[in-house]
Amino acid sequence: MVRKRYSDEDALKILREIDVHLHDGLDVVSACRKAGISDKTYYYWRKKFGGLGRRGTVRQNELETGRVVS
Repeated sequence: MVRKRYSDEDALKILREIDVHLHDGLDVVSACRKAGISDKTYYYWRKKFGGLGRRGTVRQNELETGRVVS
């Protein structure tokens, strides 16, 4: 089975989509299934990105790679 690779921005979009589903009353497993990812991936992304927005992920990438993106 081919694995999908998501960019950080895509992951943040999916996390926001899942948050909307959770707010509507779905449980985590159902919300993740609706978004097309596993619940394990959801928890990993939530731990990795926490409360970061798009700017936070750009800054995180800068720190990891050691280069500055303007």
